[in-house]
Amino acid sequence: MNRTLFARCAALAATALLLVACSGKGGDDDSSDDAKGVALVTTATPVQQRFHDSVEAWGVAAADPHHARTVSLAHGGQVVALEVSAGQTVKRGDALLAIAPDPAARSAYQQAQGALTLASGELQRTEQMAAQHLATQSQVAAARKALSDAQSALEAQQALGGGAAQETVTAPDDGVVAAVSVALGDRFAANAPLLSFAPAHALVAELGVQPDTGTQLHTGMPVQLHGVYGDAKPFAGKLTMVGSAIDPQTHLLPVQAEIAVGSQAALLVGTALDATIQSDDYTAWAVPRAAVLNDEQGDYLFQLDHGKAHRVNVQLRQPQGDTVGVLGELDGKLPVIVQGAYEVDDGSAVRTDDSKADDKADSESKP
Repeated sequence: MNRTLFARCAALAATALLLVACSGKGGDDDSSDDAKGVALVTTATPVQQRFHDSVEAWGVAAADPHHARTVSLAHGGQVVALEVSAGQTVKRGDALLAIAPDPAARSAYQQAQGALTLASGELQRTEQMAAQHLATQSQVAAARKALSDAQSALEAQQALGGGAAQETVTAPDDGVVAAVSVALGDRFAANAPLLSFAPAHALVAELGVQPDTGTQLHTGMPVQLHGVYGDAKPFAGKLTMVGSAIDPQTHLLPVQAEIAVGSQAALLVGTALDATIQSDDYTAWAVPRAAVLNDEQGDYLFQLDHGKAHRVNVQLRQPQGDTVGVLGELDGKLPVIVQGAYEVDDGSAVRTDDSKADDKADSESKP
């Protein structure tokens, strides 16, 4: 009886020791990382890189004011034919308008023509009388002067449009009719604008920027422009003017950019544009976007130093793209924490994928 009881107690004790050993071994495997309190992260090396600031702008393609012109006449008249419309492309010499001269100009021309005929006949008579010694040379000179004045008066009236029953206004060059200011049948005064004409390859980008960005801009800066509609490729330009007063209608600061000649063929006057103006270059630390965090103190990131996260406050200078530019007191020899940065605090112990793999290799090499 005693032997049987002793055997049973020994068996129970051995079983208990085996369970304790097994449970202890499993607990060490499952909680090894938790015991260490180490966060798993990925890192990247910061590098110094050249960046440039950019300023957004919006506007339209417009006729270059240095080349655009307004077509007008030195005399009044009436529009009897309208051959073009706004936005139409024309060639040099194409008919734009047909004009009937003002009746008063036509009457003045006919009067000047009659005066010239009279002065010519008077000169002939005076010369004949002088040949018969019935007129003096002074009278001949006066008759010649009267003929010359009559000829000048006729030429002036002809220039004023009275010499023809109908006058055709033609395109002064290849280009685009930007606007038509008259309609069929309209009567107009002398020097009144009839239409606006923009020569081909004479376009500029009239843009506007936020007023607080004006101090960053100066003439000569490169500009990248593209049309708002469609899938046209961007084209290059150059900043030629920076305004000093805010436009009261758009509440933007006006700027103007020169459009490269090769790009103007794809644009029409009035095309809506948006643009990116490249301002001055600067040097900053290039880091992945995911590495930069923000809290009430501002932007910051973590660098990995001897297995611990070290917070570094930075200024996010270039926020565009997957790689951003930051300014701050970074150590170029220390990597920045990218994935897992949200899970650590300043001074937290961290480990990378590489370090985990090294630990695994070490454990497998042990007997």
